[in-house]
Amino acid sequence: MIKKTRPQKYNLVNKKVPYLFILPWMIGFVVFTLGPLVFSLIMSLFDWPVTSSPTFVGFGNYIKMFTDDPQFYKSISITFKFALVFVPLNLIIALVLALLITQSVKGIKIFRTIFYLPTVVSGVAISIIWGWIFNSEYGILNYLFSFIGIEGPKWLIDPKWAIITIVIASAWGVGTMMLIFYTDIKSIPRDIYEAAAIDGAGPLRQFFYITIPSITPTILFNVITSVIGALQQLTLVLLLTGGGPLKSTYFYGLFVYNNAFKHHKLGYASANAWFMFIVILLLTLLIFKSSSAWVFYENEVKKEGGKK
Repeated sequence: MIKKTRPQKYNLVNKKVPYLFILPWMIGFVVFTLGPLVFSLIMSLFDWPVTSSPTFVGFGNYIKMFTDDPQFYKSISITFKFALVFVPLNLIIALVLALLITQSVKGIKIFRTIFYLPTVVSGVAISIIWGWIFNSEYGILNYLFSFIGIEGPKWLIDPKWAIITIVIASAWGVGTMMLIFYTDIKSIPRDIYEAAAIDGAGPLRQFFYITIPSITPTILFNVITSVIGALQQLTLVLLLTGGGPLKSTYFYGLFVYNNAFKHHKLGYASANAWFMFIVILLLTLLIFKSSSAWVFYENEVKKEGGKK
């Protein structure tokens, strides 16, 4: 029998040590992420009221969702309308702010802090602030409009304006996206811009032919995270409008939340949540699939025929 040498024992210990360091994260992932995820999938197959025992219904919750719940389709429609405005608007605002804070001007660090600061404010605090701003009776926005002779709309109680208030309030937290854009833009070599300027390219051409192609991987990341955030919007809607007026802002996230904690249909709410999970997964895969046509990575050369 051959005994293990000392170096072999040390090698065995060295292989196990990294797993000890990541063990707390693995335990947390299993207990707080993977476990609840699997459990919610099981719950979606049951009629699971809070006050009584669960009853197995198979795909009954999913069938009910698609065939016997008109609010399901209305909430999906409202959420996608919001996402169609929210995602491009957030990208544009974040990119513009990122371009501004890359400028070498006096006091630019202060502006970087100001632009990023709203990101660290909690969603509840932001909802309170925007509730004051958009209040139709004593809100500061309508007060400012009155100075120029304009009667401001009833932002939070008019179905035509309510969803616009959610879009504006949601755009308040673009600081993280701005910072990601800023980091990527700063990593672009300056000599590329200098060479383009020598060739006669102005700032606009440099932006579209150098900056945008260089940051397309970052744009891809921000598009995906924005889509996920838009389809899961809940906090602002819950605190600003509560889904009203006339359910004009009854987003899908609020639809799931109310089914679970207001109507006490935990099984049905789990089925709702899993449907949105699948939708987000499919949209993410679709965006990744389309990225081969517009995302360019470093040192990548496009071959003939449009294929990379």
